[in-house]
Amino acid sequence: MFPKYDIIVVGAGHAGCEAAAAAANMGSSTLLITMNMQTIAQMSCNPAMGGIAKGQIVREIDAMGGYSGIVTDKSLIQFRMLNRSKGPAMWSPRAQSDRMLFAQVWREMLEQTPNLDFYQDTVYNLIVEEGVVKGVITGLGHHIYASSVVLTNGTFLNGVIHIGEKNFGGGRVAEKAATGITEQLVALGFESARLKTGTPPRIDGRSLDYSKMEEQQGDDELVGFSYLEKPTLPANKQRSCWITYTNQEVHDILKTGFESSPMFQGRIHGTGPRYCPSIEDKINRFAERERHQLFVEPEGFNTVEIYVNGFSSSLPEEIQLKALRKVPGFENCKMFRPGYAIEYDFFPPTQLTASLETKLIKNLFFAGQINGTTGYEEAACQGLMAGINAHLANNNKPAFILKRSEAYIGVLIDDLINKGTDEPYRMFTSRAEFRTLLRQDNADIRLTEISYQLGLASKQRKDAVTQKKEAVAAAIEILNSLSINILEADEYLVSVNSAPLTFKQKAAQILLRPNINLVDMMAQIPSVQTALAAFSSEVLEQAEIQLKYNTYIEKEKELVDKMSALENLAIPTDFNYDKLVSLGTEAKQKFKKIQPRTLGQASRISGVNPSDVQILMVYMGR
Repeated sequence: MFPKYDIIVVGAGHAGCEAAAAAANMGSSTLLITMNMQTIAQMSCNPAMGGIAKGQIVREIDAMGGYSGIVTDKSLIQFRMLNRSKGPAMWSPRAQSDRMLFAQVWREMLEQTPNLDFYQDTVYNLIVEEGVVKGVITGLGHHIYASSVVLTNGTFLNGVIHIGEKNFGGGRVAEKAATGITEQLVALGFESARLKTGTPPRIDGRSLDYSKMEEQQGDDELVGFSYLEKPTLPANKQRSCWITYTNQEVHDILKTGFESSPMFQGRIHGTGPRYCPSIEDKINRFAERERHQLFVEPEGFNTVEIYVNGFSSSLPEEIQLKALRKVPGFENCKMFRPGYAIEYDFFPPTQLTASLETKLIKNLFFAGQINGTTGYEEAACQGLMAGINAHLANNNKPAFILKRSEAYIGVLIDDLINKGTDEPYRMFTSRAEFRTLLRQDNADIRLTEISYQLGLASKQRKDAVTQKKEAVAAAIEILNSLSINILEADEYLVSVNSAPLTFKQKAAQILLRPNINLVDMMAQIPSVQTALAAFSSEVLEQAEIQLKYNTYIEKEKELVDKMSALENLAIPTDFNYDKLVSLGTEAKQKFKKIQPRTLGQASRISGVNPSDVQILMVYMGR
């Protein structure tokens, strides 16, 4: 019934969709197996993409030829660039999406992707022979063979849903859990553990009083995520989100449900996300706080369903509803469905190589929540990388690995495989030591050429980036050479509390002053407007960032060069750490378990000290 495929992807969440698209676009015959064809790319939790650090990841996925950015731009109902008041390294795009349209666009794009087949079934077992994966066995009894398999099971592996004292199996509400895979992998020698995540109740928007909430509108300009084209949604057609707050009365009602809480009564054993706790966890851990912020987010253009961001809960549903009705604007709210917690299996990611291939089973790759991460964006970028590397492995080509200095994707994977995680891993800008280089605005410049060489990014993308780089260089050259006279600039400089000119200065020098930006310079100084009129706003923004932050960028580049010395010192795969008598016991254990490829990777392993790396370096030097 089935041909042998190059790659089988198990699961059609955000990781699975990106993995399947990448593998198929690189030329591999690919089969995407999902338990339900109607829930491909479902936004299981909040209907949004991007945010702090996450927005940078989506832009990197887009620059690499992935689909997440394009899908988001085609389905967004609101767009905001977060942290505009801070430096460019902190700017982060975020979009509110139409939940149903998002999944629809994803499916349409996948169905238009050559080399990609679909099958609805449940995978219960892997076919493994002599340490190499050969395919999968499905619930209908099919043995489907492939050269590589990518597991992207999300929260479905032995998933258990908790609502108050009720609990039942499921990978998502109203969807059954997946069994068999964990047990088989453990029998093969893998280590597994449990994690927990949660989701808030969904509310009928018609029952809310928005006059008691603070409106949060989208930006005037919809920048979007994809570098190919801007979103087509007019800015004035965006849907607003709203902000309201809990209060002491809400907290007191929630506390009455603690005796029925699966979290407080020990029925949940998995660790939950530290940075996105349930509302009951918040009021317990931060008892001194009188209120907590809630974001009231519409689920789409053509639905009244509302997502209450910040009110994730596994308390009994009657407690959830009673407490919500004490929130300003929610006095008469009607609940579509309660919030719940879900507990599921994951496999500590120190069991993976940097390509996301498992160390125990050749040609078997893990991506997404199976690796202990949380978030659509984190899952999607892992899927992209797993799909790429599965294709490369099948064709006997070296693995594709992004460095920490090249992408947030590189930071995420490097953290996972070296440090592991005992709680759902979420990306933050603070995790990246080179975040001045890894900005959302330059992801295309950083990654498109690499992606084009892999066969993912199109020539259209490559040419667009080449033209952008040339235009930015031309704009910078103009700013460095254009002289501004005293009379032309003084009125503008005084208006922004900047010292008047005492002699002619180059436009670039003026731009370096505090409180000066290129948009205002063009509006107030005619010669600047004339010289730069032909350039797009995207090019001008990039030119300004490169000029203003050049010193910081160059310092980070110097640091990258210094760090790369360690990254280039490869450790033999058969290196015997036991013969290093002066090496600490913990370091030996970690090195033998992780099997670092380079001294740089060895230095980032949790529990390894600088002295351990020095001992290793000295020995290798000999």
